[in-house]
Amino acid sequence: MSLSTHVLDTMHGSPGAGVEVKLSRRASDDWKDVWAGITDGDGRIRELGPARLEPGEYKLEFAAAPYFERFGVKAFFPVVTVSFQLDEAVDHVHVPVLLSPYGYTTYKGV
Repeated sequence: MSLSTHVLDTMHGSPGAGVEVKLSRRASDDWKDVWAGITDGDGRIRELGPARLEPGEYKLEFAAAPYFERFGVKAFFPVVTVSFQLDEAVDHVHVPVLLSPYGYTTYKGV
């Protein structure tokens, strides 16, 4: 299984370039950090984490506050957390996030 994301800045109508993203996996009652990176100029991270993700519960954390601070705007949601479940039947998962200082939308893409 592979994982990708795309951040779109709905305040500016542009890609969310330079957003810090962290991937974690649930390990019993705690979370284990798996990977961290930054979106490219198109707001994308094409390969999140290791080449193969094992089935399980994961979360992506998008650092909205530092991103919007660059524009002099304080984010109401400083960190956007998206939790999801991966199972063996899926080869690739794409998790887009539409981000503004005051809200966000996400969905399972293709």
